[in-house]
Amino acid sequence: MIHIENLTKNYHKFCAVDHITFDVRKGEILGLLGPNGAGKTTTLRMLTGFLTPTDGRIRVGEYTVADDPLPVKQMMGYLPESAPLYPDMLVFDYLTYVAGIRKLDSRQRNPRIKALADLCGLTSVMHRPIGTLSKGYRQRVGLAHAMMSDPEILVLDEPTSGLDPNQIVEIRDIIRRIGKEKTIIFSTHILSEAEATCDRVVIINKGRVVADDRMAALKASAGRDRVIHLTLENADGPALRQVLAQVRGIGRLTRVEETDSGVCASLTSDGDTDIRGDIYRRIRQTDWVLIEFYQETQTLETIFRQLTREN
Repeated sequence: MIHIENLTKNYHKFCAVDHITFDVRKGEILGLLGPNGAGKTTTLRMLTGFLTPTDGRIRVGEYTVADDPLPVKQMMGYLPESAPLYPDMLVFDYLTYVAGIRKLDSRQRNPRIKALADLCGLTSVMHRPIGTLSKGYRQRVGLAHAMMSDPEILVLDEPTSGLDPNQIVEIRDIIRRIGKEKTIIFSTHILSEAEATCDRVVIINKGRVVADDRMAALKASAGRDRVIHLTLENADGPALRQVLAQVRGIGRLTRVEETDSGVCASLTSDGDTDIRGDIYRRIRQTDWVLIEFYQETQTLETIFRQLTREN
């Protein structure tokens, strides 16, 4: 559906997006993740034709953004982080105005506006001024604007930024419903949203793609080195090191720390075998008391931090 190849954007000597390449499949919900300043918004603005790339190519269906910008824009609905709304207009009047700009037939306008009001949960506020609405409702109006012409592709830049938890859940549910029929690309800082909503994620850092995979595959690849934590009473650091040295499969002993409550240790395994049983059997042969023993679960948050943290 969308092919982005060697996409680059320079601002004088600063490279905001650095030769990124990825594809978006039809009907997919793709999450574009990255820390502040990673290049997410710049990438989406080039994809939607609002910025001209320094280098690279964007193909949408049979068109390229550089050669056929109008057909590409007609295929897309775009919701920027701050929706460009007219605060003095009533919601109904604003959506009617957008329908006219989008050249919807007069017979189609009211049914389309009603359908979008139902989908985006706007029915109860249709005759209120936009400026009196909460940010969550303003985002819904912006989403209805982006969907007015029933585009094949939706591009959403931080659609849940600044919303409260209830509003976030509501917007997430709307995105899920829309995603059953359309291709969606959205950027977010809220990793739980991407984990709950996306079919696939692309993580970018400092303008470069550092991960691109389906959620389950990303977690599996990041979880090859299992991290195990344990806390013991009546133990000491050197003795614990000796005991753990007898366990086959330990990759690295990353921490052994003596505290008032006992000895805390962290280690990694170097294969797919679960070594927790062997560790437990070795400890049982001592007079130590096992207070805590668990394997760290790989979440999108831990993967994100590993891929984007500073060296």
